Amino acid sequence: MAIIRVGVDIAKSVFHVHGVDRQGKCCWSGKYSRAKWVDQIRKKVPQEAEIAMEACASAHYWSRILMRHGYMVKLIAPQFVKPYVKSNKNDAADAAAIAEAMSRPHMRYVAVKSVDQQDIQALHRVREELVKQRTAKANQIRGLVGEYGIVAPIGIHTLRKAIPCWLEDATNGLTNRFRLLLAGLQEDLIFIDKRVVSITTEIEQHAVSDPVANKLLALRGIGPLSASALAGIIGDGKQFRRGRDFAASLGLTPRQHSTGGKDRLLGISKRGDSYLRKLLVHGARSVVRHTQNKEDNLSHWINELKKRKHVNIATVALANKTARIAWAIITGDGHYDDKRVAA
Repeated sequence: MAIIRVGVDIAKSVFHVHGVDRQGKCCWSGKYSRAKWVDQIRKKVPQEAEIAMEACASAHYWSRILMRHGYMVKLIAPQFVKPYVKSNKNDAADAAAIAEAMSRPHMRYVAVKSVDQQDIQALHRVREELVKQRTAKANQIRGLVGEYGIVAPIGIHTLRKAIPCWLEDATNGLTNRFRLLLAGLQEDLIFIDKRVVSITTEIEQHAVSDPVANKLLALRGIGPLSASALAGIIGDGKQFRRGRDFAASLGLTPRQHSTGGKDRLLGISKRGDSYLRKLLVHGARSVVRHTQNKEDNLSHWINELKKRKHVNIATVALANKTARIAWAIITGDGHYDDKRVAA
């Protein structure tokens, strides 16, 4: 029988494949090296067959390679594959589980990212890591000078101004050895600042030049970082049936623990991309803070919600709404209309 589905367990060097026919019977299983497994796919798998992989490291790269050869490729989140792993876990069992998971009619798939999308996502990841390093460096400086009886001011901006003063003050008790060390830490902080500014500038340029991100800039609570991240992650948005599905993928919808016909909604699930969720929530918090004495539809909706719910709940609700509106704009090829929001 002809192969109609193939599950591939990808790795750094060794790849396991598991092909099944229409009856779900295994008709091909093998282990191949990184350089040969695509050639084996082309030899043994007809182009009308579907190939699935876990959405993990290098999955998008290999998906684009297979798509260039005419195959339909599907990516499955690892948590959706795990229930189909039989008995002991190994690479061959993982490949079989992927082939089984992709046969489910209601399985959810991850959209394959383009090279441009991965470029933008890489910029955001590097910037986020640099910001963490900057925070760690600032905290290290605070801790070290504290051992000499110096209390560092609150905020990284005031810390930058305070360091030169500490270095110049000959009466603050700092030794020459520590002053040299502190000067080196200051140089590290300046270098990280320059890297953050450089990458932020590149992200802002992308937000202006990219047509999708540029449209999202019209939304309240969406800045260049959020617009660029949304455009890079959601793509054309066709992998989601509706805006609520996109909001749910970001963890902005309530978790549910219902039984016996009784619905019980908990806090938000916090699944999916935590970075994008953070950007949306911070943007929403800024909007919620400045809705007093405003008469537009969105401000009126937020103010009424704040009367009934805690401000944090209103903030997350606005982030949820923003995610839905962003999906509608991207998939509907429209523009933001303030009059239609919360009408």
